[in-house]
Amino acid sequence: MNILAPSILAADCTIMGEQINSVKEGGAKYLHIDVMDGVFVPSISYGMCVVQSLRKIQDIVFDVHLMITEPIRYIEEFAKAGADIITVHLEACEDVKATLLKIKECGCKAGLSIKPGTAVAEVMPWLGLVDMILIMCVEPGFGGQKFMEASTGRVTEVRRMITEAGLNVDVEVDGGINIHNVDMIVEAGANVIVAGSAVFGGDVFANTKAFVEKLSAK
Repeated sequence: MNILAPSILAADCTIMGEQINSVKEGGAKYLHIDVMDGVFVPSISYGMCVVQSLRKIQDIVFDVHLMITEPIRYIEEFAKAGADIITVHLEACEDVKATLLKIKECGCKAGLSIKPGTAVAEVMPWLGLVDMILIMCVEPGFGGQKFMEASTGRVTEVRRMITEAGLNVDVEVDGGINIHNVDMIVEAGANVIVAGSAVFGGDVFANTKAFVEKLSAK
């Protein structure tokens, strides 16, 4: 099943509640929430209070992407705030296994992400512990970047590893995804699509619906 996960990093904070309603009405199943600490990545974004506040008014799946150093410190808090999926970066964890197990212990699905410069093979040891692998298609930290073409081959590689291992693991992609390149990315093996500017730039409902219809046809 192909799933759209609109990223609120590109949302208008003054009308975020309305825009989230629009993506849900448009058919999106996940809401992607980027958390940045200004250390692992240069930017700073939403924290636990935003997740908690949004959870009070939304029942959509919260796909929380922690771009922070040593995320194990905050797993429990984000789970309590309302996260359904918590994704951490391989490069940010001193103990990857303990971090992934902590996510599971807190009742959330576990995701593992890698930056564009990290070899896809680095996720192999952890495939049995995760529900999702997130391939970053841009350098993490800022929205609105251009999709890195080399990411397509990386998606294909991680999907091959999952298939050969006989596992049921989602492959998520994030960075520079739009209505024009999403077909290529899905064909490469991704099934969870994060889109920010391409959804929240303009008519949010119409953009979401167009994405969902395209993904449903694949």
